Amino acid sequence: MINGGRAALKSLDLDPDPSTLPGDPSEFALIARMIVGPPDSPGEESFDVTVCSPEWLAKTCREVGGIYNARHHVVVRVEDFDVRKLRAWLAARVNEVEADTWSEIGERLGRVGYWEFEDYRT
Repeated sequence: MINGGRAALKSLDLDPDPSTLPGDPSEFALIARMIVGPPDSPGEESFDVTVCSPEWLAKTCREVGGIYNARHHVVVRVEDFDVRKLRAWLAARVNEVEADTWSEIGERLGRVGYWEFEDYRT
């Protein structure tokens, strides 16, 4: 069990690689897996975020009947998409989280990305 304190973004993996996205480049979506843990000690957990364009979100919303739950999504205009900017933005969201326990940190980060232990009960 990881103790509380602050969280840090240790790595970020994008799937698929943005340079390999098929179809209309204005309608993109990919998964950003954040590996997060304490800044100066071992331990890490994953949080998944869907990174998508407004066009993809609108298309998806139309396809599912007009209402789409966009929890754990970050919307980026295609012309503003840059992996370095995305990483910096996500790192800032992670770095601002501080709590007494790792469980509290995970719950707060779960507002940004799907925590691998979301809804886990002991």
